[in-house]
Amino acid sequence: MAGAMGDPVGRSELGTQPGGDPAADPDELARLGLDLRSACQRIARRVRYEAAPFSVAPHQLAVLARLVDGPLPLGEIAERESVSAPSMTRTVNGLVDAGYLERHKHPTDGRVVLIGLSETGRALIEEARHRQDLWVTSRLRQLAQDDVAAIPQVVRILSRVAAL
Repeated sequence: MAGAMGDPVGRSELGTQPGGDPAADPDELARLGLDLRSACQRIARRVRYEAAPFSVAPHQLAVLARLVDGPLPLGEIAERESVSAPSMTRTVNGLVDAGYLERHKHPTDGRVVLIGLSETGRALIEEARHRQDLWVTSRLRQLAQDDVAAIPQVVRILSRVAAL
């Protein structure tokens, strides 16, 4: 229930006067931002850790997911994942050794090696996404009908925030 002890959503709901505009109050907007960031991080962490296959770590799963649309050079994977090239080299080497990734020659530049999903890696990503979807769906089933009805609007708002 909103407003329960330790519930950051309750803080925001209690801090907004009926009919008031939380965007007009910088302190309230900051509290809402904190609550939003915190909730998004908790959901992302729970999905990542509770629904991911146990055979790979979350950072490895992120690399596999990054390659679903096609192979990339190692440096580009590192840049997109915001890690150093040596760190990504270790991650990729482990995933190649485990059979989840494959190295391919670049079609036009012989100096470049592309890293792509193996069939095993693609199957792992499909399984992980399926498990993540099941985890989220199971949580949605536990919500009140009014909360579930609000999800499409929440998704639209969060998508706009992410696109800014």
